[in-house]
Amino acid sequence: MASDVPAVSSAVRILERLSVSWPAAVAPKDLVNELGLNRSTCYNILATLQRLGWVTSTGERSGWMLGPKLLTLTGVPDDMTAAIAQQEIDELARRLGFVVFVAEADGAGGYVVTVKAERQMGVRVTVSVGEGFPFSAPALMQAHLAWQAPSTVDELVDRHGLKQFTQHTVTDREELHQVLAAIRTRGYSTSIQQYDMAQSGVAAPIFDRRGRPTRVVCSLAFFTELHADNVARIGALVGDCADRITARTGGRRPTTG
Repeated sequence: MASDVPAVSSAVRILERLSVSWPAAVAPKDLVNELGLNRSTCYNILATLQRLGWVTSTGERSGWMLGPKLLTLTGVPDDMTAAIAQQEIDELARRLGFVVFVAEADGAGGYVVTVKAERQMGVRVTVSVGEGFPFSAPALMQAHLAWQAPSTVDELVDRHGLKQFTQHTVTDREELHQVLAAIRTRGYSTSIQQYDMAQSGVAAPIFDRRGRPTRVVCSLAFFTELHADNVARIGALVGDCADRITARTGGRRPTTG
C-alpha cells in the first residue's frame, strides 16, 4: 500500500480545519499550533491553495478561510449564505449609516427581505426582515434583471408590468433596457426618487456559482442623504459588498458581452 504524501495530508488537514470555522477566518498561528505544522510548510501550502482558489486570506495577519474555487465545487447552504451576507452588510451599514438589506425573489414576482443591518439611530429609512417589495421596485428589479437575457426581461415585464411609482420611475421598455445595460457596466442600480419622492436607493446583485443573480444587496436612505452627488460613491460600496458575498459563497459574476 502506498504511503501518504505529507504535503497532501497537511493540505487536507488545513482545509478540514478551515471548514470547521467557516465562514469565520482562522488565524495562521492557530493553524500552525493546532495542526502541529512547521510554520514555513504551513504558509507554503496556504500560498499554493490560495493560487488555486481553494483558500483565501482575509489579510496579512487576520486569517484564512475556504476560497471561492472550492466553494464553487461544493456549494454553500442557504443558512451559511445568510450568515456571510449578515457579516458583510453589518460592516457596510456601519460605514454608510443607512439601512442595508438582502432581498430575494418571493416566488410571486416580488422580493422579500431576508437579512438586514442598520446602525443609525433616530429618524431614518428602514425595512424589516420578511417585508415585501413589488416586482417593479426600481432598485431591486433593475439590479436583479440587469444580467438576465433581454427576452427574459421582456417576458417578466409582460407578466408583472412596470408600475410608475413617481414621476422619475422608468416605465418605458426601451429606456429600461438602456438602464440595465448601464448597470451591467458599473455593477449597481440607482433609484433616486423613483420609488418614493422622499427616498433613494442603490442595489447590486449576488450571483451563484452558475453566474445567476439570486439575491440583491440594497441600501435605502432619505433623498437628502442619498442623491446625485454621492450616489456613485455609495453605489460602488454596495456593489463591492455584493461582490464580496458572491466570492465568499462560491459565486461568480457572469461575463458581459
